[in-house]
Amino acid sequence: METLEEMKHKYVEKYSDKKLVFGDGNVNSLIMLVGEAPGGEEEKLGRPFVGRAGKNLDEFLLTVGIDRKKLYITNVVKYRPISISEKTGKVINRTPSWEEMMDFMPLLKKEIETINPKLIVSLGNVPLRALMNSKSITIGNYHGKEININGYKLYPLYHPASVIYNRGLKEIYIEDVKGIKKYIS
Repeated sequence: METLEEMKHKYVEKYSDKKLVFGDGNVNSLIMLVGEAPGGEEEKLGRPFVGRAGKNLDEFLLTVGIDRKKLYITNVVKYRPISISEKTGKVINRTPSWEEMMDFMPLLKKEIETINPKLIVSLGNVPLRALMNSKSITIGNYHGKEININGYKLYPLYHPASVIYNRGLKEIYIEDVKGIKKYIS
């Protein structure tokens, strides 16, 4: 059976033209956070959730007393999906396609199998859809609710960046994050 490291190596070879950002954190964690894909800062530093959304995530975790160092954090897609802005002509992030998500699912499943967390926290629509294998479900219907899937507990949260664009979500987000705490002890 292929190890996580062997599988990562295959993806590095397959995507030799891209900078891949693999999961990071405590491999013995009881909680695994799964985002959608790295952004520019993550690509530059080679770690998930270190940009603006990562700072929001850190703030929310701190608010409810969860130490990020105790968690394992990864993304569904391991490279930065980009497009060119029509307005500015600059490189911008885009939502990963279903095909990109499904291409990386074997690697994400291997990460889950290796880490073997008590709880998987999906951050936003992309990881929720990938983990539930559904193109149509939305985070608004599932956030803060525990779901049993494939022998694991899944706990969907809004993406930390969503609070940047919709400040009205902040209180909801804090309440949802509090639901993770019981898995730490």
